[in-house]
Amino acid sequence: MSVIKSVIDKVKQTDPGQNEFHQAVTEVLESLEPTTKRHPEFVKNGIYERIVEPERAIIFRVPWVDDKNRVVVNRGFRVQFNNAIGPFKGGIRFHASVNLSIIKFLGFEQIFKNSLTTLPMGGGKGGSDFDPKGKSDCEIMRFCQAFMRELFRHIGPETDVPAGDIGVGAREIGYMYGYYKKLKNEHTGVLTGKALEYGGSLIRPEATGYGTVYFAAEMLATRGIDFKNKCVAVSGSGNVAQFAIEKVNQMGGKVISVCDSNATVIDEKGIDSDKCCYIMELKNVNRGRISEYADKYKTVCFEGKNVWDVIREQGIKVDIALPCATQNEIDADNATALAKNGCICVAEGANMPSTPEAVKIFQDNNILYGPGKAANAGGVATSGLEMSQNSMKMSWTREEVDNRLLIIMKSIHNSCLNAAEAYGRKGDYVTGANIAGFVKIAKAMLAYGVV
Repeated sequence: MSVIKSVIDKVKQTDPGQNEFHQAVTEVLESLEPTTKRHPEFVKNGIYERIVEPERAIIFRVPWVDDKNRVVVNRGFRVQFNNAIGPFKGGIRFHASVNLSIIKFLGFEQIFKNSLTTLPMGGGKGGSDFDPKGKSDCEIMRFCQAFMRELFRHIGPETDVPAGDIGVGAREIGYMYGYYKKLKNEHTGVLTGKALEYGGSLIRPEATGYGTVYFAAEMLATRGIDFKNKCVAVSGSGNVAQFAIEKVNQMGGKVISVCDSNATVIDEKGIDSDKCCYIMELKNVNRGRISEYADKYKTVCFEGKNVWDVIREQGIKVDIALPCATQNEIDADNATALAKNGCICVAEGANMPSTPEAVKIFQDNNILYGPGKAANAGGVATSGLEMSQNSMKMSWTREEVDNRLLIIMKSIHNSCLNAAEAYGRKGDYVTGANIAGFVKIAKAMLAYGVV
């Protein structure tokens, strides 16, 4: 039995029921098979066994009081996975679906994503099964403060630097950072995604969406094409989707879709800059539902369906797909429909939004496929740039940060292609991203000895 298969089997045996984590481990480790022959020192020193075990997984109680003066109890998580190349770094997710498996899968993926950025950041992730939808600002503030009352013990600017994720935006980061500052009596860059007024970075809100489009543009360029006049499907309607739409518009493409957990909207005329601004206000300020977009612009709304189901069922032709919502949103049937309807490129703005079966269909149909750990690394890359600015007690201009982001995304793209070719899988971005991210971490782990 190969060492890779042995490690995968052990993970499944040791962590039963953690399906998302199993999926992430299997996807990464299977693509690392070529490294076992080229680097026998990794096998000898148990690197593969060690990298799938988090340094620590913290689970804690989060009691808080709602507006009706009722005590509510949620569960909090922080999985500090690997800090071989820098302090743990990864977002905090507030969503009803959050459990240990999801946080472990996200933290595991974060190790390799952060390595690809070339910045000194390890991998971690956190969150809670708290659902911010329908909660008042005061309830969200009380929850964030309760969450930070425990989390603050485990984080720090040189230890673990969380950021936002699904359900955690500028409002939530502000509440958590304010309470951390109160508890610790210090003003340090312990969270990223902060507002500009207290240490945030320009371009940080835009970074994941912009970076995904930058990465897609690099992939398209390998075939001599670009976004101009291309029909683009985007899923989600949060931060990543909003700025992916904005950047696609700037590059001359036309986005026709947007969705939230309740509905999908298809706008064949295209979601132009004015409509994109409306979505930002609807979601970020009014906390509304995407069906309100359909009411305002008289477009088609599909209740209870995601973008990819609608595209499949309606036979909608798209050139480029940017899944920016959540894990496993594109299944095999949806991938088949995208391939049949002429899709040439898929770049993942979300974490693991395509099932393994969907990924195989993309690759078998010669569709350019950028996995999330590469395509959406712009967010954490700019978080790293925010950390640098905080350390130097200074701030860079919008143009400086955007240019650094573009350079990083080009570098990640090149690293993926170079690693894929070096290990005999030319053009395979999945293998390239995993190997490029892994080898750097593995060599650092070797240098430290068995710790």
